[in-house]
Amino acid sequence: MAKEALKKQIDKSTKTEFDSVIFYTTMTLVFIGIIMVFSASFVQSAFKHNDSYYFLKRNAIYATLGFISMIIISNIDYRFWKKNAKAIGIVSVILLLLVLTPLGIKANGARRWLGFGAFTIQPAEIAKFATIIITAKFIEKRYDYMKSLTKGVLPILIVPGLFFALIMLQPNMSTAGTIILVTFVMIFVAGLNMKFVIAMFGSGVGLFLLLALTSEYRLKRILSFLDPFQDPLGNGYQVIQGLYALGSGGLFGMGLGKSQQKWFYIPEPQNDFIFAIIGEELGLIGCAVVIMLFVILVYRCVRIALNCTDIFTCMVVIGIGAQIGIQAALNIAVATSSMPVTGVALPFISYGGTSLIIFMSAVGIVLNISKHVKMN
Repeated sequence: MAKEALKKQIDKSTKTEFDSVIFYTTMTLVFIGIIMVFSASFVQSAFKHNDSYYFLKRNAIYATLGFISMIIISNIDYRFWKKNAKAIGIVSVILLLLVLTPLGIKANGARRWLGFGAFTIQPAEIAKFATIIITAKFIEKRYDYMKSLTKGVLPILIVPGLFFALIMLQPNMSTAGTIILVTFVMIFVAGLNMKFVIAMFGSGVGLFLLLALTSEYRLKRILSFLDPFQDPLGNGYQVIQGLYALGSGGLFGMGLGKSQQKWFYIPEPQNDFIFAIIGEELGLIGCAVVIMLFVILVYRCVRIALNCTDIFTCMVVIGIGAQIGIQAALNIAVATSSMPVTGVALPFISYGGTSLIIFMSAVGIVLNISKHVKMN
């Protein structure tokens, strides 16, 4: 009788459907992304590829693959990722190493992609979410030692540190930085000792300054951030054009498809500066809607994490929510000249096949976990 009562209680607390708010918020962001990628890219796409629909078609394919992956993964028990965390980490390391070989595709002075015929992948995007899975498993194993530096914190930082080093070799400081930031959020939520919080923050600032001062192009980006108009045709060019776009949009925008800055003023407007195009065409209202959607998505992730019954699932959801939130915040900060220019895509919206598919797949993991929690 006691077993039957316990089984009924478990059945009542376990949902058969995933969190619909996360699902529809994600799909709304993806839908906005498809529209804005087309609007931002069709001019330059026609010039460079002789096809105004070049990026639209590819982005629609990526979104379809991402949707299929999200639905499939939402039906895979979350314990699968815990069991296979080591294998996922090994595959990620291998892919990151292959990027540094002649198999890696070099573009704009960086080697960040692997090509397989017409298909390319960016292993750093995979590594971001491999880090979340592995770190969540480490935190669960060493949860009782989170107040200890040698037994708790340092062992957890080994894998994120390895990924950080491999991604910096590409070089790709922005992606490597998000990995460290997300890891920090996860171990902070897990109960990191405050003296370690202060020490890690100070170390992070010191490392950032060291990397900036020892790299000419990073130093130039910081200087152009402080005063973009001192080099308006060089390092400050992209920032200035992004600000022009945002300023031109006003409250309601110039109208969908009517951006002026996408006419060869902003390079690759469908990528890192797509938020500036959103501001120009949809105005402050459009920007506020996009930001609110990200806030809702991160908030729902936090709610699910708070209702998880084990440490691993809680940390996974926190990590995925932090990755989405941090990356969105960094992208918007760059577009609004609130921080130095860095190549961080706007999740679900910026053009990028690997990024879109991986982010939607990660949401699939959250959706599956949401089936197993009882929301209060």
